[in-house]
Amino acid sequence: DVQLQASGGGFVETGGSLRLSCAASGFPFAHYAIGWFRQAPEKAREGVACFNSGDGTTYYSDSVKSRFTIARDKANNMVYLHMNSLKSEDTGVYYCASDFVRDGGDCLTADDYEYWGQGTLVTVSS
Repeated sequence: DVQLQASGGGFVETGGSLRLSCAASGFPFAHYAIGWFRQAPEKAREGVACFNSGDGTTYYSDSVKSRFTIARDKANNMVYLHMNSLKSEDTGVYYCASDFVRDGGDCLTADDYEYWGQGTLVTVSS
């Protein structure tokens, strides 16, 4: 079974940094996408960063581009989300997700993912 476990959330002041971790196991896929999504209260879940092995490319939402970085540690089956210059609007529950992919391209659509980890809460406040 594919299992994903996110961790690293917490409280951070505006302008600060935080690193989220996602431990992944049970991947049967040769080609996969793995991404980070977030959900703020009363808002839809949105993709913030993902990696698509179909084209070897990382994708970012416009709202986090140049502030967030997704990084993989293939040897240890870990995926990280480095978040810098955090803003109050970055507050939400962050999830890591993964699924099989056939092609390259944007991988930021939550409905495309079958496997989800539990969320980790990030609160950004002054």
